Amino acid sequence: MRHIRLSGREATVVRSIGFAEAMMGAEIQDYTRMDVEDVTDTLNGLMSAGYVESIPFCEEVQIAEMPVTAFEVNPSYVSELKQALRR
Repeated sequence: MRHIRLSGREATVVRSIGFAEAMMGAEIQDYTRMDVEDVTDTLNGLMSAGYVESIPFCEEVQIAEMPVTAFEVNPSYVSELKQALRR
């Protein structure tokens, strides 16, 4: 098992999404109270690492599309991400 290290912004976004069901980008932005650019950049980083997936699937989400796109944690990384959030 590999150890995942999350930055503060990444951990905040992963906590906001949760592990149960998908969350819309606008809800993530409201929960985190971050600027839309910061949320979009953080989500794109998490998606490129494979930790978060978008619904519908895309490689990278644009700022205009982020609020109406749903995001969920990749089920393959749930246990590792939970451990990373506990640290």
